[in-house]
Order: sequence, then structure tokens, then C-alpha cells
Amino acid sequence: MALPSEKGAEGQYQAALAEGKFLIQQCGDCHRHVFYPRQFCPHCDSDALAWVVPSGGATVYSATTVRLKPDAAYNVSIIELDEGIRMMSRVEGVAPDQVRIGMRVSPVVAERGGKPVVVFTMAKEQQ
Repeated sequence: MALPSEKGAEGQYQAALAEGKFLIQQCGDCHRHVFYPRQFCPHCDSDALAWVVPSGGATVYSATTVRLKPDAAYNVSIIELDEGIRMMSRVEGVAPDQVRIGMRVSPVVAERGGKPVVVFTMAKEQQ
């Protein structure tokens, strides 16, 4: 998928999120997926990065519960997409202390604090 290049990789990523699209990059030379958005592939140094829609499958790699007060908590998770990349996010729709390593999740573009972000929800096969 081609996005306007004048915004740089980060700007292109944010523009796609603003349209409700979660995209990652894939190198046209080594074919590996890349996240966080970059100008050059961190695996082979190629500039042949293209935007692709991830498969939608992901697994909780790591999770912790952050407790602000006894009655206010949220989770911070490292999520591994089926494409092999990891990203920090949170799993929503599940009690923070119920998020488990190995849990299958799916990405959703949501608005938090007036900005689009990628969060995850339990995958349908686990509900």
C-alpha cells in the first residue's frame, strides 16, 4: 500500500491510523516485517519498505498490571504479531490482571486522548 512519502515513515503510520487503518512495513528485499516505522530495513538496510496490512493474529508475549489506586488498574503488554514483530500496547475488554502470556489477541484502532492508537482485544477463538 502506498502512502504519501512527504510525511516520513512515522507520519505515514499516523496518517493511516487516523483513517482507522493499522499498517506495518515489509521489506521488498529480505521480505521481513518491520515495526516501528522506519526509512530503512533494520535487517538488510534496504529502503524497499512497503506498507502492508498485518494478518490480524497476535499473541501476548509479556504483560504487567499497573495499579494507580486499589480500584484503578490497567495492563501494559508486549504483543507479538504473527508476522514476527513485537509492539507495546494494552489488551482491552479483559480485566488487567486476567491478561496472560500466550493469550491470542487481535488489533483494533481506537482513539485514546484524542489520538488514534492500536490496542488489542481477545481474539474471537478465545472468547
